[in-house]
Amino acid sequence: MLNWDDYNDSESKQKTQPVIQEEITAEVETKIEEKEEALKEYAPVAAGERAQLAKEAVEELDTKDGEEELEGLAGRVQVDDKAMINCRADLNQLVPFKYDWAWQKYLDGSANHWMPQEVNMTADIALWKSQDGLTEDERKIVMRNLGFFSTADSLVANNLVLAIYRLITNPECRQYILRQSFEEAIHTHAYQYCIESLGMDEGEIFNMYREIPSVAKKASWGLKYTKEISDPGFVTGTDETDKLLLKNLIAFYCVLEGIFFYCGFTQILSMGRRNKMTGTAEQFQYILRDESMHLNFGIDMINQIKIENPHLWDEQMRHEAAQMILEGTELEIQYARATMPRGILGMNAGMMEEYLQFIANRRLVQIGLEEEFEGATNPFPWMSEIMDLRKEKNFFETRVIEYQTGGALSWD
Repeated sequence: MLNWDDYNDSESKQKTQPVIQEEITAEVETKIEEKEEALKEYAPVAAGERAQLAKEAVEELDTKDGEEELEGLAGRVQVDDKAMINCRADLNQLVPFKYDWAWQKYLDGSANHWMPQEVNMTADIALWKSQDGLTEDERKIVMRNLGFFSTADSLVANNLVLAIYRLITNPECRQYILRQSFEEAIHTHAYQYCIESLGMDEGEIFNMYREIPSVAKKASWGLKYTKEISDPGFVTGTDETDKLLLKNLIAFYCVLEGIFFYCGFTQILSMGRRNKMTGTAEQFQYILRDESMHLNFGIDMINQIKIENPHLWDEQMRHEAAQMILEGTELEIQYARATMPRGILGMNAGMMEEYLQFIANRRLVQIGLEEEFEGATNPFPWMSEIMDLRKEKNFFETRVIEYQTGGALSWD
């Protein structure tokens, strides 16, 4: 019920609203008048005079700002001048290379180029539209994975473009980061292509990272590690900020790309092995090949930063890095249970848990930490055949070889 105090307040607000509106109107009218006056002063320049004006502008160009930017960077860059972070050498000089592995990965990534439209989706469309083509559990797996991945690759791309590229101070590494960013765009395109081809509800799929708990948890976990460093005002140069960058690299390379993708990729690729959703599975196989190289590159960067800045890799940092990988593993195990409440496609949540523990051990060892899950083995050896886990080894273990251009993969 409205009392007199409420009535008086309401009446007072009603009286002030016209006054506020009048002030806004007057302000807008003033701005319009100012723009009209400015237009009156503007005199169109004839086409023949524009080149002369350009010459005069160049002659009067003040180069002070540019000279200050390049001060101290004018000399030729030597290999020893280069560093992964906090480097003062000229970032515009690509050569000489200090990290040959970074340039080689850029070349390999370029050789791997593919586009989603190259993959025939006709069989997938027919199977998806067929009433008895897939079980409800199989449909759920396809939708949940497209829901997570369509957002996850955008999160990774945003992190690369808004944070990592700016903070990694080595030009050959930046060259690969640019390539990786483009590949993340291709992956997002591929998921959109699958979603559109299958006639799915785009609003439902693209909002799963907000609405489905097991999907939302993974997205939220990754976002918390990019929040600070994606701030344009964030800079490295102190132990605290350098560690924040290092944690971001571990979160996005070792966990998002190194753990969060494995349950979904195993599920979709298992469908392909059973001659179901073969077009979608082929897209995922190309994406997995790209992601394996992203992972290798990220681990190489992490290990190089550790070599150049050993003080950052103290006991606390090692503990936090291990916890991050184990948290990511637990989140992916929860995702496996949510997407596979029953056995399906020759696997179940228990088998996936062991597989993820096997992957977690690998991630820990790759950045110099001890294994956590003693005796964990790979229950899906066919996954090794599809992507060849041996090729996942980072530069400090072996070279990545035998990559091929898209369109040459087969399910034989």
